[in-house]
Formats: sequence, C-alpha cells, structure tokens
Amino acid sequence: MKEEPFESVLRFIHDVGRIKSVIRTGWREKVGIEKPESVADHIYRTAVISMIISDLEGFDTEKVLRMALLHDLAEAVTGDLTPTKKEMYTPSNFMELEEEAIRKILSNLPENLSNRYLSIWREMRDSESEEAKLVRSVDKLEMAIQAEEYIGQGYAAERLDEFITSAEFEIQNSKALQLLKILKKRPKPISSTQNDNS
Repeated sequence: MKEEPFESVLRFIHDVGRIKSVIRTGWREKVGIEKPESVADHIYRTAVISMIISDLEGFDTEKVLRMALLHDLAEAVTGDLTPTKKEMYTPSNFMELEEEAIRKILSNLPENLSNRYLSIWREMRDSESEEAKLVRSVDKLEMAIQAEEYIGQGYAAERLDEFITSAEFEIQNSKALQLLKILKKRPKPISSTQNDNS
C-alpha cells in the first residue's frame, strides 16, 4: 500500500513529541529534583529568548528560531546526556551519535526540508554564525534561569549555583550575558508573577 504524502511527516511529528517526556537529567542527578523540566520545556523557552535577542540584535530571526527548535531535537533519540555521560564518548564519537540521531528524526521529512534543517542544525552545533553563537548562548542562559527558578522553589542553591556559573563561561552573545548578569545580581529569584512596577 502506498504511503500518504504526509504520513512520514506525521511520523516526524510523533518523533518530535518524544522530547516532551525526556527529562533534563542533570537536574535530577546533580540536584535531586524529582520532576525536572523536560527537554521540550527547555527548547520552548530557549526559542522565545533567542527570538527576542535576535530581534534586538537585528539577526536573521527566522534562522535563529529554526536553530533553537532543532538544537536539542537529537535527544528524542539519545535522551538527555549530561556532561558526565558525554565524557564516555570521544568528541568525534559524540558528534557522530548526535548527527545520526538528528538524521534519523529528519529522515521522515521531504528531502529538501531534511537537508535544510540538517544544515541549520550543523551550523548551530559548530557555532558558524552569529545566529548560531546566539542560540548556543541562550541554551546556557536558559539553563541558568531554570537553576535560579529551582533555587526559588527551595532546592539547594549550592548545587544549583554551578549551573549558573558554568553558563557565564559559555555565553558568547553580549545581550545574553547581560541578562545573566542581571539574573546573578538579583537578591532573590524572580517570580513569574512579579514585575518591578508593582
């Protein structure tokens, strides 16, 4: 029986949906958070922050959004690998693992889209453009923001501070770094319902 044209696209959509149940394992392993955010949670906020900073910078925001949405998509296949787990691989082996996973997911799309998205994903992975550096920076910024929110929920600040500190060393975009510095200066974690005008 011949496959409907969009049947493989639907398979891609189901594959992408797996990241909603893939947890960000570092929060559980290093901090003991029983129900940490999912990779999908992280990707969503990374995309929103990337969009805002890209628009402020005058970058190609359409490309930035594609990069942000694709940046951790391989984890639908590999799971979320902490830096400790990544150390089990050589850098080239880990890159091969990630690329094989992203290729597998993208293979259900029409070839022109699959090739385009793979190219954008590689550009982001290799930090080949200002847009790529932005998304990689925001990936770390979002992690720091999440760590700060977990501190606000009562989790151990001494364990979470390492996530915030490590982000500072990896952020390459000046506006993302500015946001991190504001985050670090605040005397208490930001509440999502609070604003400075109230």
